[in-house]
Amino acid sequence: MTIKLENLTKIYNADGDYPLHAVQSVDLEIKQGEFVAIMGPSGSGKTTLLNMIGGIDAPSSGKVEIDGCMISSMSEKELIAYRRDNIGFIFQDYSLLPVLTALENVEFVMQLQGKTERECRERATSLLEQVGLAEQMNKVPGKMSGGQQQRVAVARAIAPKPRFVMADEPTANLDAKSTAELLDIMEQLSEQEGTTFIFSTHDPRVIKRAHRIIVFEDGRLARDFSNIDNRAERSHA
Repeated sequence: MTIKLENLTKIYNADGDYPLHAVQSVDLEIKQGEFVAIMGPSGSGKTTLLNMIGGIDAPSSGKVEIDGCMISSMSEKELIAYRRDNIGFIFQDYSLLPVLTALENVEFVMQLQGKTERECRERATSLLEQVGLAEQMNKVPGKMSGGQQQRVAVARAIAPKPRFVMADEPTANLDAKSTAELLDIMEQLSEQEGTTFIFSTHDPRVIKRAHRIIVFEDGRLARDFSNIDNRAERSHA
């Protein structure tokens, strides 16, 4: 299962006096199970790229192909179904439903897939236990810390068994301890579930943990390299 981008471009206000070239002519391939950090300064095109891969934003030109499916050519109805079954999202602001408990937030995305109540409850409970929230699962988000809410968001993203998870600055509001714990959880889930994680980030803590680093500058892919040295260093720490 592979994400393949061909000559991917996004231009905002294309017909106006001041068009913004957010992403320019990107060719990229990401394989299943990779733990990838897309880094660059604010405005470099990281989030726009993530949104196009995730089917939230349509490209101005070029192609987004995931496992042979040309999602850049899908209708909105097809995109909704595809995102529901194949792509998980983790947002900087958590984006949890405030009136639902942690358990209910995780169950909700599986209910949209038509899973039974028992299936939803069992998987949601198991995932929340894995992310260290066994004692918090019946709390609403407002009664939880930022780190706890982001753990719920990770469990929710993984719950439908997506092939890919798009994480947009997931550690921006977290302290060092919470960030390290969250990255441990995501890396473990990636290995267990075979899920590809793609981070948009400028957090050096995330970059150090990534298996592969893609650098964006002014909407263009500037560098793409393996991060094996840092991973080996951490494993021997």
